[in-house]
Amino acid sequence: MALREEENTKLYYSIGEVAKMFNVSKSLIRFWESEFELLKPHKNSKGDRRFTKQNLEQFQIIFRLVKERGFTLDGAKKEIDSKKDDLIKKQKAIDLLLNVKSLLTEVKEKLD
Repeated sequence: MALREEENTKLYYSIGEVAKMFNVSKSLIRFWESEFELLKPHKNSKGDRRFTKQNLEQFQIIFRLVKERGFTLDGAKKEIDSKKDDLIKKQKAIDLLLNVKSLLTEVKEKLD
């Protein structure tokens, strides 16, 4: 899941927006927040979660490990603890490549 251009301009995202982006439930997001120290979104005075772009990147790391690569929660925690910096760099590279792919697809469609 790479952020689209219009999503990149927002400072904060609600839990509902994050759930929709990743096609997961809000309860899963809240559960992972309690399970993973990496994921700590800001909360406003009412207690509503407000996710920053950095929080989305953190969530995406967890999502990829658990949902796409099939790690258990304990396995994902160990992977994050041992390779946190590498995972963040890898995530940024993947996002960049997905954005380039999207841009190239748009250019191809305009040329056809």
